[in-house]
Amino acid sequence: MTTGGARRKGTVLALALLAACLASGCGRPGAHDATGGTRASTNSPSPSATPPARLCTQIIGYWSRRTLDDDTYGDYQSMGLSDGQYEILRKVVDAARAERTRTDAQSAERLIDRRARELCEKRYRNGEPTGGPWGAG
Repeated sequence: MTTGGARRKGTVLALALLAACLASGCGRPGAHDATGGTRASTNSPSPSATPPARLCTQIIGYWSRRTLDDDTYGDYQSMGLSDGQYEILRKVVDAARAERTRTDAQSAERLIDRRARELCEKRYRNGEPTGGPWGAG
C-alpha cells in the first residue's frame, strides 16, 4: 500500500472513530472515567452532544467532497454511514457533479453544504430514525 493509501485509511478510521464517539456521547455523564469508574448518570443527554442532524451534515459534507474529488463511491460501512445516510450522500454527490458541470467547482461546494444540511435535517426532523445515526432508516 502506498503512503497516501495508508494515510487515507488512517483518516477514514479516525473519522469513523470520532463519529462513533460523538454519536455514543463520549464524555457524557454515566460514561467511564479515566480510572475505570463510572461517573454519576443523568437521564438527559450532555448539553455538548452533537445533534444527529448536524453530525449527519458534517459526515455527508466530508464524504461528498471526497467522493466528488475521487470520482468514485466507497463502501458505506467503511465510511461510517447508515444505508439512509449513504442514500443522502449519493443524492448530494449526483447533484454536486451536475452543478460542477453546469457552473464550477465553487458552486458545487456550496450545493454540497446546502443539500447535505437540508437532507440530513429532513432525515432527523423527528429524532433518530432507527435509534442511532447508523441505523438503516
